[in-house]
Amino acid sequence: MVEVFKCRSSVIKFLVLCLCIFLAAVPSVEGRIRRYKWEVKYEYKSPDCYKKLSITINGRTPGPTILAQQGDTVIVELKNSLLTENVAIHWHGIRQIGTPWFDGTEGVTQCPILPGDTFVYQFVVDRAGTYLYHAHYGMQREAGLYGSIRVSLPDGESEPFAYDYDRSILLTDWYHKSAYEQATGLSSIPFVWVGEPQSILIQGRGRFDCSLPTIESGLCNATNPECSPYVLTVVPGKTYRLRIGSLTALSALSFEIEGHNMTIVEADGHNVEPVVVKNLFIYSGETYSVLITADQDPRRNYWASAKIVSRNGNTSNGLAIFNYYPNNPRRPPPTVPPTGPTWNDSASRLAQSQAINAHAGYVVPAPRTSDRVIVLLNTQNRINGYVRWSVNNVSFHLPHTPYLIALKENLKHVFEQTPPPNGYDFANYDIYNIAKNVNATSSNSIYRLQFNTTVDIILQNANTMNPNNSETHPWHLHGHDFWVLGYGTGKFDIYNDPKKYNLVNPIMKNTVAVQPYSWTALRFRADNPGVWAFHCHIESHFYMGMGVVFEEGIDKVGKLPTSIMGCGDTKRFLRP
Repeated sequence: MVEVFKCRSSVIKFLVLCLCIFLAAVPSVEGRIRRYKWEVKYEYKSPDCYKKLSITINGRTPGPTILAQQGDTVIVELKNSLLTENVAIHWHGIRQIGTPWFDGTEGVTQCPILPGDTFVYQFVVDRAGTYLYHAHYGMQREAGLYGSIRVSLPDGESEPFAYDYDRSILLTDWYHKSAYEQATGLSSIPFVWVGEPQSILIQGRGRFDCSLPTIESGLCNATNPECSPYVLTVVPGKTYRLRIGSLTALSALSFEIEGHNMTIVEADGHNVEPVVVKNLFIYSGETYSVLITADQDPRRNYWASAKIVSRNGNTSNGLAIFNYYPNNPRRPPPTVPPTGPTWNDSASRLAQSQAINAHAGYVVPAPRTSDRVIVLLNTQNRINGYVRWSVNNVSFHLPHTPYLIALKENLKHVFEQTPPPNGYDFANYDIYNIAKNVNATSSNSIYRLQFNTTVDIILQNANTMNPNNSETHPWHLHGHDFWVLGYGTGKFDIYNDPKKYNLVNPIMKNTVAVQPYSWTALRFRADNPGVWAFHCHIESHFYMGMGVVFEEGIDKVGKLPTSIMGCGDTKRFLRP
């Protein structure tokens, strides 16, 4: 009897062991929970050797990289310790399916987080790829409140490209004036432009010339370790996936690594057909993954360089060190850093954008036709003497009560109900010259989209209020990815240019640039219930009115959390 019991016991143990092995091998249906506890506050930092107040997360800028796997739930407990300043953080590229209230856009999806308060963001990262996060309140982003999000594939899945190591690099520009000083100048008569940035930072590090005689004593220290060049150490012969994101406040950039080619394989979370480039053109709000192999002379280090393009400024290139192990990581390369492309070569920038298409095995078919077409003319204007940016001659401003709450609670009085224009005077408007009448109007009205319809957006660039000047504008859409159907120079022809759309393998993105005197066409499905911003990602341009807002399926949005309320007319919902 004892022998029988021992036998049965052994069989049970064996079956339990087999079951454990089986369960361990089966991928989890539900993702894991990734918890982050952040404190946002001002600290003195010297990322380019010049000391200034910066907004940090847990003492760091850039902030911590969020690491997650597709399907995971990310929970960020955010304490606002800015003392006298509100805050909100946008999760750039995360579509917030089912959680539009956690998009992090103050005035659109939530009230700002007050000084001293703690706010909890909770959302699912539904797709693998390279994304970003950053402040979305006033012009805080340029004060250093930003970071990267890296979402990996589920266990057992792989990308259609191979690499040995995975790294993230964030590119930013850096101003010595505070966001408040800049915002005040933009809102003044006479108008005071923010100017060109003082430095370009690679992963939060750059170098300003501390020897300039105009610098106040003690503010700039070239030996400060905070501004020593960022070092990317590589092993000879290995291939690296560099996830490159740009969160510049103003600048379009060209990024390159001396003596090495890069292969573009991912853009804004979508796999693309490999494109080999010497330098990567990248605009604010974009992310790319490039593959680079350490296949050059391993006895030396190489320069990584980020240069401003599309603007004729005097900001020095941002520099980092591409360090071949086991060379000393602080040993500067023996060569002069790359000078980069000509700043005004828009043809090369346009050609690179046109060369990138969806990967053959990962094409998401675009709808063949659209239900609605909205043409957005980008112009610079005046309103009562103030300089503004406008779309179809309307400059946007946010209401005091966030749209998401206003629409869900039917508070029609808190923003203008007359919809914005769907286009401009296509036949008569001259995009190559200053408008005959530069006066515009201001509004906080929004586009109401029929749920689950297909919408085409045409971004049309034109002359500013300066002669022979048209600027590059990177546009970012919250809550969606869109198909980029085409690019072109000159004025968009609404009758003939759609015949040239790429409907075979168009790239999908959440941010796209429109070049000077050019147009960009994109298409998206209005299938994510909520209220979503679509705006120029240049910080000062959006602050000055270059944006719109889309509403879709508001009746399908679930019960709003009270944590997003407390401003404007939402105060009534917090009363006991």
